[in-house]
Amino acid sequence: MMPKIGVEQSLSDVTAALQEKGYEVVQLNNESDAKGCDCCVITGQDQNVMGISNAVTAGSVIQATGLSANEVCEQVESKINR
Repeated sequence: MMPKIGVEQSLSDVTAALQEKGYEVVQLNNESDAKGCDCCVITGQDQNVMGISNAVTAGSVIQATGLSANEVCEQVESKINR
């Protein structure tokens, strides 16, 4: 089963890159969206506005700020392939 990755709405390039690699991507609109995810990618500007870091383990939240879509994919892969 492919890991499920939650991605913040504004990160459409990351969503596209992850989907290309075959991941199931869900858009994070609120805390409940993050619950079933193996990993979440957020911009970090409003890290806790939606309570995302509470809904998933801290280790599986990736701050995408300043990273390219490819770099985010690499981080996702290293987190879920531990």
